[in-house]
Amino acid sequence: MTNTNGQQGATMTSMERVLTTLGHQEPDRVPLFLLVTMHGAKELGLSIQEYFSKAEYVVEGQLRLREKYQHDCLNPFFYAAMETEAFGAETIWFKDGPPNSGSLIIRSEKDIRTLQVPEIEDSCLNKVLDAIRSLKKVAKDEVPILGVVLSPFSLPVMQMGFAAYIELMYEQPKLFHQLIEVNQEFCVRWANAQVQAGATAICYFDPLTSPSMTAPGVHLETGFRIAKETLTQIESPTAVHLASGRTLSIVENVIATGTAVLGISAMEDLAEVKAVCRNRITMLGNLNGIEMCRWTPQQAEEKVKEAIKKAGAGGGFILSDNHGEIPWQVSDEILLAISEAAHQWGKYPIRDL
Repeated sequence: MTNTNGQQGATMTSMERVLTTLGHQEPDRVPLFLLVTMHGAKELGLSIQEYFSKAEYVVEGQLRLREKYQHDCLNPFFYAAMETEAFGAETIWFKDGPPNSGSLIIRSEKDIRTLQVPEIEDSCLNKVLDAIRSLKKVAKDEVPILGVVLSPFSLPVMQMGFAAYIELMYEQPKLFHQLIEVNQEFCVRWANAQVQAGATAICYFDPLTSPSMTAPGVHLETGFRIAKETLTQIESPTAVHLASGRTLSIVENVIATGTAVLGISAMEDLAEVKAVCRNRITMLGNLNGIEMCRWTPQQAEEKVKEAIKKAGAGGGFILSDNHGEIPWQVSDEILLAISEAAHQWGKYPIRDL
């Protein structure tokens, strides 16, 4: 087998595999990102809350999961509510799902005017940095380590609630921009702290910018403007993920931000999106994480084959789920079936599937 990068029959490291596909060339096989977070608790026999209480648990969980599934990244993401927790919010824990933000930290105009960027190293976020540092010692430069931030535009939903935030956006633009400025400074600091700790790239989660969530005039004038300003300040490659939101109509806008990767919704046809993204931006996706809970191993294999057939040719495609976090309810059996299918059917050149 000869890959388009000229390597004859070579087995690449995960980093080589990912970098090759980011260069829109064909590596030895389609890279696979199984974005498992809470599953590390199962591996260690811990509750989700206990698992995320220590960086060393997350490190061990990530290493075990990668060994089990043979996928191409390490994902030291803890949980989204950790960002509002750093601002002083409480976190609500669940036995079988991701923790969520509890108390709102913004309840009045005064709360916005006095909002301060938290010190990263003195907050709960330092656990994530410790996990990244430890994983970097093991992974060196052979496995990508993915950092994660919530966009300044989407974070306020967790800070003040969706309805109050939308009202602020439309009715008090000056106060809206003041909130965005604080969140933007926080986002950049938090992203770059992860990069300095050893993260290879930063995933910029921005569900509110998706046309599934926000009207075109709003996401163009706010979400994309904010994204472009923010991403240019992050000291590593980035991926924009709209957390299951549709992307096809905004691919050009995402490309204009300068990001390298775009997360693709399960609601979209990979072949159609590939036609727009080919040789311009790498696609990440788009296995349906919710449906995955009900798949049989045979269905998992068919879904993997279908995704690879539609988007694998020519590189520029990383197989993953559509949301950026695989649900707790997805079994080991299905994750192993996805991995086995990706290794079997994702080898280049792609066979007629």
